[in-house]
Amino acid sequence: MNAVAIKKINEHLQKATFGGGCFWCIEAIFKQLIGVVSVESGYSGGETINPSYREVCTGITGHTEVIQITFNANEISYRDLVRIHLSTHDPTQLNQQGADKGTQYRSIILTHDAEQERIANEVITEMRDLFEEPIVTEIKPIKAFYRADEEHQDYYANNLEARYCKIVISPKLQKMRKMFSDKIKS
Repeated sequence: MNAVAIKKINEHLQKATFGGGCFWCIEAIFKQLIGVVSVESGYSGGETINPSYREVCTGITGHTEVIQITFNANEISYRDLVRIHLSTHDPTQLNQQGADKGTQYRSIILTHDAEQERIANEVITEMRDLFEEPIVTEIKPIKAFYRADEEHQDYYANNLEARYCKIVISPKLQKMRKMFSDKIKS
């Protein structure tokens, strides 16, 4: 591939950052989507600089477990990513997803620009009637993203036999594949 072709591809690469419970779950979901180039687990939304997993787990850092997605906007839209995010966790639960409780598991969309903020708000408005309770997903501009340790990257793929993966992540993946079959990599 020549330099012009690479530049053209890179012009369409964008970032999206979401939190919705344990980052192991949401990383596994978004890695399967067409147009997603990479997904990294990490922390964002708080004030502590370069927090550790242990610190984030205490809930005192203000950070949430998030994923940062690099995606090709020519293959999947930010709007679709937000819809998938809101459909694959419970955006009506405040500071919790299932058994994971605390602000570090809150539903959040960290926007990278004003256009993403506008789209996120529009999608929440479009989807609010699909839920019995109000959507409590926080939307705010991203300040920093801190990549989690290597053991948290590709957790599902590296731990398929782990109890958490079988009981929590696999059912979420099955639901997502059914709901968004046209968006799944072959």
